[in-house]
Amino acid sequence: MSDAMSAADREEERAEVLAKARAAKDVAPIVATLATSAKNEVLLAAAEELVARTEEIIAANRRDIEAGREAGLTDSLIDRLALDADRVEGIAGGLRQVASLEDSVGEVLRGSVMPNGIRMKQVRVPLGVMGMVYEARPNVTVDAFGLALKSGNVALLRGSKSARHSNAQLVEILQDVAAAHGLPREVVQLLPCETHDSVQDLITARGLVDVVIPRGSARLIDVVVTGATVPAIETGTGNCHFYIDRDAELDSAIEMLLNGKTRRCSVCNATETALIDAGLDVADQLRVVEALQGAGVRVHGDVDKLAAIGAQNVEPATEADWSDEYLSMDIAVDIVDGVDGAIAHIARYTSGHTEAIASLNAYTLQEFADQVDAAAVMLNASTAFTDGEQYGMGAEIGISTQKLHARGPMALPELTSTKWILEGNGQTRP
Repeated sequence: MSDAMSAADREEERAEVLAKARAAKDVAPIVATLATSAKNEVLLAAAEELVARTEEIIAANRRDIEAGREAGLTDSLIDRLALDADRVEGIAGGLRQVASLEDSVGEVLRGSVMPNGIRMKQVRVPLGVMGMVYEARPNVTVDAFGLALKSGNVALLRGSKSARHSNAQLVEILQDVAAAHGLPREVVQLLPCETHDSVQDLITARGLVDVVIPRGSARLIDVVVTGATVPAIETGTGNCHFYIDRDAELDSAIEMLLNGKTRRCSVCNATETALIDAGLDVADQLRVVEALQGAGVRVHGDVDKLAAIGAQNVEPATEADWSDEYLSMDIAVDIVDGVDGAIAHIARYTSGHTEAIASLNAYTLQEFADQVDAAAVMLNASTAFTDGEQYGMGAEIGISTQKLHARGPMALPELTSTKWILEGNGQTRP
């Protein structure tokens, strides 16, 4: 229990979480049976309302940013937290894209007829109540609502304290739109975030919550996955590698590397480690390092190894530099013995998110694709492309790095389960 909260306040917080979970469970059948046209109408109206109320959203977000700076949040976390008119428009665009997608609910995956005439089919159905635990990024609030609604689910959201005002404003707008279209406001709810205990209340609300999805730091994900009694889908951190092979077109490889690192360094698909083939000319190896430094990226690595190719101003790398996300303008750089060395390095340190290679050798590309174990493998492309919108899925709920049910960007199909429907005319089993 938080020292700042009394036993009575803590019990009140727990009661609020459970009450909202029960309310979500009560309205889940309504959402599950909504027609596609009704869901799309709400999504499009929500997109318009978000844009119309941009000033309210930015004002709430400004309070979070000011509090975050006072609390000493890093620049990367402030970047994740910040909203402006363009970002609000982007969030609204995600809802419009989700509205344009085919509805997964009711899709027939397979079917057949038994010898006795019973017709059977397996169809997609909503999961039910979808709990979401996430940090800092208020856009996730809207993404989760949009994908949950389109897939027939109810969204129960536990955002971070750092985004409390932004999230509250966004949920109020979404609830207003839902109510205006005849839906219960409980189709999306925001849970209290005063203490970390409310996360535990959510992830142990078995029987009320059907699935919980964490999105954030490695610590947050570990807390949810190891502490949940509710089924959890793991969305992993992004320790993404980019390997430059001796057969790469170097200018293109450097461009892809810089794009993955500097486009937006605070997101999970940002490149965090560059691996350089020892078979490249020493001058070309140095070009890679200096290109990163020239773009304002701080290079971490084996100082002696990189000094041997002429690299300067290298930060000594610790074990954490190879295994953790920076989410900042930092990168770990190592020189490896060809594609086999790159594959071995990745196998040791990967988080299973996205791994990339630059090479013009078809055999090398195939070896990398076959042997690297990750949710996404990029062949001659930036790691930045691991994104549900880039995949044509609309907004995503996160990047799943697990191997059960869903892997990679999680969109509409991944937010459904299935059931079997058998139709007979009186058959009995002997």
